[in-house]
Amino acid sequence: MGRSTPQSTLPAAAFDAVLFDFDGIIVDTEWAIYESWCKTFHAHGHALPLEIYTRCIGSDFATWSPKTHLEELTGGAFDWHEIDQIRNGEIMRDLEGAGAIPGIPELLAHFRDARVPLAVVSSSSHRWVDGWLEKLQLVPLFATTVCRGDAPRIKPAPDLYLEAARRLGVEPSATLVIEDSLNGVRSAKAAGMTAWAVPNRVTACLDFSEADRLFSSFAEMLQAVAAG
Repeated sequence: MGRSTPQSTLPAAAFDAVLFDFDGIIVDTEWAIYESWCKTFHAHGHALPLEIYTRCIGSDFATWSPKTHLEELTGGAFDWHEIDQIRNGEIMRDLEGAGAIPGIPELLAHFRDARVPLAVVSSSSHRWVDGWLEKLQLVPLFATTVCRGDAPRIKPAPDLYLEAARRLGVEPSATLVIEDSLNGVRSAKAAGMTAWAVPNRVTACLDFSEADRLFSSFAEMLQAVAAG
């Protein structure tokens, strides 16, 4: 479990806003993306362990790049434009028909009924995040969406979360963040916010001791906030 702090024991109702990461929190996109990278690595005779790949989860390839890693392993260069086109096609086929992660619709409804302002904060692009939110008909539940390009730096820097707090008119210290990655947790903590973590298939191997609270599922989180 994540370390216990006085703030981590507060119920969700004690916060003025709740900020959700997107990939791996709203939709399980990360497994399909990881599998596409595994296929690329295997095609060139190498494995891609989760423990290594997760360095870029929640951030981007400036933090750690599978492209650079594969080139270092093989000693070669690749036509990444062509490879990315193939990968992206595989990812979209794998995600066809994907819905919100189990427990997320109920958790969002709980916060909506409690009149707690919500936002999505992601290191991904608006095209990706907004497209998914529209597809899942979740746009009306969020007051704003903050993505790559809306602040100078992405996660693990605090900029995106601070921009979300600014837009919502709330103090960072009164804001709850729900994340699935260490880069995301570190971003939230650097912003002075409370970070709750819900690991998924990709990030379950990580040590989330930096989070204020750790949950095994959104159903467990909903039970906790409803009891609060």
